[in-house]
Amino acid sequence: MHDVRTVRSPSMLRLAAASLAGTAIEFYDFFIYGTAAALVLGPLFFPTFSPLAGTLAAFGTFAVGFLARPLGSVLFGHIGDRRGRRPVLVLSLLLTGASTVAVGCVPTYDSIGLAAPVLLLVLRFLQGLGLGGEWGGAVLLTAEHAPADRRGLWSSFPQVGPAVGFVLANGAMLVLTATLSDAQFAQWGWRVPFWAAGLLALIGLWLRSSLTESPRFLEIERPARVPLAEVVRDHWRLVLLTAGALAVGYAIFYTVSTWSLAYATERLGVDRTVMLACIMAAVVVKGALTPLVALLGDRYGRRPMCLAGCTASALWMFPMVALLATGEPLLMFLGFMVALLAFVTMFAVIAAYLPELYEPRVRCTGAAVGYNLGGVLGGALTPIVATALAEQGGRVPWGVAAYLTAVALLSLACFALLPETRPVRVAAVEATAA
Repeated sequence: MHDVRTVRSPSMLRLAAASLAGTAIEFYDFFIYGTAAALVLGPLFFPTFSPLAGTLAAFGTFAVGFLARPLGSVLFGHIGDRRGRRPVLVLSLLLTGASTVAVGCVPTYDSIGLAAPVLLLVLRFLQGLGLGGEWGGAVLLTAEHAPADRRGLWSSFPQVGPAVGFVLANGAMLVLTATLSDAQFAQWGWRVPFWAAGLLALIGLWLRSSLTESPRFLEIERPARVPLAEVVRDHWRLVLLTAGALAVGYAIFYTVSTWSLAYATERLGVDRTVMLACIMAAVVVKGALTPLVALLGDRYGRRPMCLAGCTASALWMFPMVALLATGEPLLMFLGFMVALLAFVTMFAVIAAYLPELYEPRVRCTGAAVGYNLGGVLGGALTPIVATALAEQGGRVPWGVAAYLTAVALLSLACFALLPETRPVRVAAVEATAA
């Protein structure tokens, strides 16, 4: 058993702020690639393809990051369950930051030929590997320090990080696209946000240097020898259900943040600066409301919030696609905002819900694997599927709406099969689980 007497409990506000900052930086790294894929990577790295095929190829490299995330959750989950949650935060941030800076240095196809997209693919894989470990470490360190009756609130702060990272990433792209010519942006402007990731990673490492280890980990008498083996043996059904349940959240977010950007600029002729502004405004609303929704989860339970968010998602996908097809900024913003409110109704409570579903000795692996497999189902495939479906339809891509509605119904069924985890019951279970 680890010695818990040497551990001083940190301020929850300081801990939550450090976790938020770290996830914001790592998701900045991840999102900046998605924005670049929608705007510029196709013609620069796949110039021999048609415009549609180039976009699909760029989104294919985007998807590789999601495929790597479950592997990252296994690798870093093993470290988190064997050595502690804190080392995961440092190692994952280093890996993601270094690979993101390297993306900004890769020569284009015109300079080094086929090696350019291959390097892009490898670096995107490393980005996903790092991010696959980040979520589990940041969420668990916060959730396991938090009091049971406010676990939803405090663990929601790392969930605000993706919104902050997205705004930083797209804000950087917005400034560059508004101030540079198309030629300047294609030549070197798109690289600047990737280079900035190095400075952001150093800031994140400094913020995390003073964090203490999770008290729940330190109370574990016998850490799992091979956490993944225990998860597969004892919790495989839970992993599959959580992956299916979370798929709709990823599908909605990357439809709004990535596919719609490419669709509106290429098919509808909307200025990319206008699109970035619409998407960013909706994400800001989503991020600001995350802690409030998490408080509702502490009061009414995690599962009811998730069921409500899934139902709202299923009902809103057709109106959202119709509003996007108008090309009108205010209507597009409305469509995005309501979709992301449905998203946040689920994902604000997920950071508390998933860890509570797993026993502490395999929690880092189990929660992270389920979370990131959901990313493969919903995030990796959605931009590719949506791009292909939109190409087959008219001005209003109803096929995309039907696809998203089907994903929402799948997730609704999975959430319906998951148990509730109420704070009082969870506290009692944890008292005997170590």
